[in-house]
Amino acid sequence: MISNRELFLNYLGQTSESPYLLEIESANGIYLIGPDKKKYIDLISGVSVSSLGHNFPPIKKAIEEQVQKHLHLMVYGEFIQSPQVKLAEYLVKLLPQEINSVYLVNSGSEAIEGAVKLAKRYTGRTKMCSFVNAYHGSSHAALSLCGNEDFKKSFRPLLPEVYILRINNYEDLNIIDEDTACVVIEPIQAEAGIIIPDKKWFKVLETKCKQNGTLLIIDEVQTGFGRTGKMFGFQHFDITPDIVCFAKALGGGMPIGAFVASKKIMHSFTTNPILGHITTFGGHPVSAAAALAFLQHLNQSQLIEEVEEKEKLFRKNLKHQKIKEIRGKGLLLAVEIENFDMVLKLVKQGLKDGFITDWFIFHDSAFRIAPPLNITKEEILLASKLIIESLNKI
Repeated sequence: MISNRELFLNYLGQTSESPYLLEIESANGIYLIGPDKKKYIDLISGVSVSSLGHNFPPIKKAIEEQVQKHLHLMVYGEFIQSPQVKLAEYLVKLLPQEINSVYLVNSGSEAIEGAVKLAKRYTGRTKMCSFVNAYHGSSHAALSLCGNEDFKKSFRPLLPEVYILRINNYEDLNIIDEDTACVVIEPIQAEAGIIIPDKKWFKVLETKCKQNGTLLIIDEVQTGFGRTGKMFGFQHFDITPDIVCFAKALGGGMPIGAFVASKKIMHSFTTNPILGHITTFGGHPVSAAAALAFLQHLNQSQLIEEVEEKEKLFRKNLKHQKIKEIRGKGLLLAVEIENFDMVLKLVKQGLKDGFITDWFIFHDSAFRIAPPLNITKEEILLASKLIIESLNKI
């Protein structure tokens, strides 16, 4: 009988020459469980997706209830569907009052695609800015905004008039001018290895955008919904985006994304041309129901308030001669060690020892810690112990 491993390698498109090849049969809480019943602590949450862990009962209940009602009905934006409108209403109430119109999509890349289209349509401009080692997705416009040439050079030509600036560099902000449609930025750069902008610089960036009528697009795909210790990452910098993009954690494990702007800006999509942005499955009712359940529980719990303390607990217990630095905020951490070879060894050793971590796309000498927000203190101590033991073995 052909194994699932063989089927995986034979029939699924591969994204690297060395996939994890870890077979998972079930998942619960912070644990992924293999066919042999071995448990693995999930320290990356499916890359910042499963922020309430796996198999979270209120999310499962919301999914089950919606499945009994209906699945897909119509392309997004034409029919009034209760899961969509309830989700949009709840999300808007969590955001600054200026950002009050939600467009639901399927993923983070799609949210970025929609946001930059909206910025170009609203401003009538074509010039865009992003930042060195920024990652905003792998579709063409999102990839155009990528701040790492090695990652995108094989796919050129991409969108023209994209300028790559440097985080915390004031001189580079002069590139933003009256021809600039938008600046796209992560509040905390994730795949760059967790790089936090200076607050003063971020405020100057916001001012520069306002002075030039340039839309400030904040990519909250990895940082949103409590991951950094606040509901949204941009709240650490006292700024208000013109457009904000969400995905990953929003669906509670289901695929969904969104970009949110003011009604005035969003209305641009309704004319010249009509149907200025289209998605068939955006805001799928089952995903929207799951997202609402996720947001309600997160907002009504104390989990976000506990994130800072949990961060400190990781920092306190991850002491080892091979650990050079721990960067990040909240439960979005990069643990710097020697080099990529050591990171790869740790990842492989972690699978043997019962935990899952990985590296960053544009920074390969650190490993990622981004567990479910509801990881307990006892589980943090266990995870830290396993990491230290694995570092001793490599």
